[in-house]
Amino acid sequence: MARYEELTIDQGTDVSLDLYLTNVDGSPKDLSGFSAAAKMSTRYDVDSSEKISFDAYVTVPPTNGIVNLSLANAVTNALNTRRRYVYDVEISYVDSDQNTIVERILEGLITVTPSVT
Repeated sequence: MARYEELTIDQGTDVSLDLYLTNVDGSPKDLSGFSAAAKMSTRYDVDSSEKISFDAYVTVPPTNGIVNLSLANAVTNALNTRRRYVYDVEISYVDSDQNTIVERILEGLITVTPSVT
């Protein structure tokens, strides 16, 4: 089950978030062979063309268990500050039977604060 977090993004700024994934015992999750994906949207049921993709990747070395999410300032500048957005983050890998295994690790709401500059 994914963890739920409410985030705030400042309109017109570069955003970068590191997610530290751990095992039950607190040790870093080994993300070797994993990829990451994250999207946000005004609603869950919009067309894929209306979704905004984060740049999402597993950092090096993958044994540290860190996933980085980022949005460039041009992307955040275009966000509507009168709306709340929904988002989620998934990691995935291909198992030995060539099946893609997907795990949602984070989900929630994003509030965008307006920019004057």
